[in-house]
Amino acid sequence: MPSSAGPATEPTVDHRKGPRRRGEELERAILQATLDELAETGYAALTMERVAARARTGKAAVYRRWPSRAQLVLDACKLGKISDVDLPDTGELRGDTLALLRHMAITMASPLGGIMRGLLGEMTRDPELAELIRERVHTVRPSMVHVVLERAVQRGEVEPWVLTSRRATVATDLLRNQFLLFGAPVPDEFIVDVVDDIYLPLVLNPASGSGSGSG
Repeated sequence: MPSSAGPATEPTVDHRKGPRRRGEELERAILQATLDELAETGYAALTMERVAARARTGKAAVYRRWPSRAQLVLDACKLGKISDVDLPDTGELRGDTLALLRHMAITMASPLGGIMRGLLGEMTRDPELAELIRERVHTVRPSMVHVVLERAVQRGEVEPWVLTSRRATVATDLLRNQFLLFGAPVPDEFIVDVVDDIYLPLVLNPASGSGSGSG
């Protein structure tokens, strides 16, 4: 005689069971759980509750460290950010810029790149996220492109005022736009063309009278 019971269901797994972690170990587990959630669900569907469950901790432990979802996500993305990489000094601006853009392209083709593309797309819908991204990009640290340009200034390749001009970030801006519009991988031919045809002429041979730094 067939059973009247419904189909068997899988027991709910309590991800919080396991050894307790504290301090940096717990924080790193939460940040890694955030990256994993972003890769699976995207920013729009990410919740503090899901992150806490994946990290095997309580929701309160997440909120104590990160008051908002946007702050948590941006801190999680630090785990693989390009600023943690020491780019080689090739002895010339062209080589340094190619190395920088190629490393950015590799990052863009990784799972982290997909996460960042999704976050940039969410900026128009989440004002807090947009403000935090702008703050992180412009005020937290010198960007790698400025590190590259500072080397060029020390070599005498570039005038110092170029560092504070709009042209300083043209190469990375174009790479980012290519990534946002067409995704990854970014063709290496695109990178070489940007460096040789656009960026180097702008910063190595600035137009006369551009020394104000606003060009």
